[in-house]
Amino acid sequence: MFRLEGGSLPPVVVKHARTSRAIASLAQECEAVRRLQRDERLAFWRHHLPVVGQCRLHPPLPFLVERCMPGFEGDALLHGSPQLADRMAVSALRVIRELHRATGRTEDVTAHLRRWIDPRLAVLAEEIRWCRQGRGAEALRVLRDRLMCALNGRRLLVAWTHGDFHPGNVLLRPQQGMPLGVIDWAGAVPHGPSVVDCYTFVLTMRYQRQGLRLGDVVADVVRRASLLPEDRRLLGEAQASAADDESLATEGERETALTLLTWLWHVAGNVTKSSRYGRSRRWVVDNVAPVLDGVAAESSP
Repeated sequence: MFRLEGGSLPPVVVKHARTSRAIASLAQECEAVRRLQRDERLAFWRHHLPVVGQCRLHPPLPFLVERCMPGFEGDALLHGSPQLADRMAVSALRVIRELHRATGRTEDVTAHLRRWIDPRLAVLAEEIRWCRQGRGAEALRVLRDRLMCALNGRRLLVAWTHGDFHPGNVLLRPQQGMPLGVIDWAGAVPHGPSVVDCYTFVLTMRYQRQGLRLGDVVADVVRRASLLPEDRRLLGEAQASAADDESLATEGERETALTLLTWLWHVAGNVTKSSRYGRSRRWVVDNVAPVLDGVAAESSP
């Protein structure tokens, strides 16, 4: 990816795909952004979206061109102005929640669970050698049973879901920390568990602020059977609208299950985008093994 600017034309970002997976990712991002731009339910919210200039996905040079959006990436602002972290988080969460409410409805998610869970578990088993047999494979089976049991019959807001909503994918106004745009829509889906966007943001902030690994943050939630109080507070503050009838700030097994579902979407999204994640022993040790070991330990007699 690189930026082009100069002359009378506005600056643009060019994303060049070199692998079949990267081409698929660009195609999904292009389709998602164009569908959202055409969605009349979004009205003013569409100014948070990138503007696709050109999308050419066939050889020899597949690429996507998007107009540059203003603002600083949230993780850079988090590093440079940590005092703005909570304000940034609540503002970003409220912005993505506007998208969820505009495009979704709260419903029993039983019929969605297999589609939300099984393909992502299959990706982990296919891409990560440790997950194919023995302890890793058994932990995936335990995880599936736990998610299905905890979420069966639950009511969630099913809506357009970004799928990778972390601080680095939110562009913010410096000093105020107010969101100007949301980028990287390659993992977006129209009928997803929208709550994973909110949990992704809060969990990512947790490990970035404390210098931890994602696997350790999620494994800690599993051990505690809850989020940390300050993370739950951020979710509660983000739910400022009476129109939002899905509780983000909850407790107990439902909260743990939503954390595990969020983790599953995140790691499966990574290994889908690039095979280097699944091949990296360090990445698996940091992000996958602690969570699956924790889930398996919880099920042991």
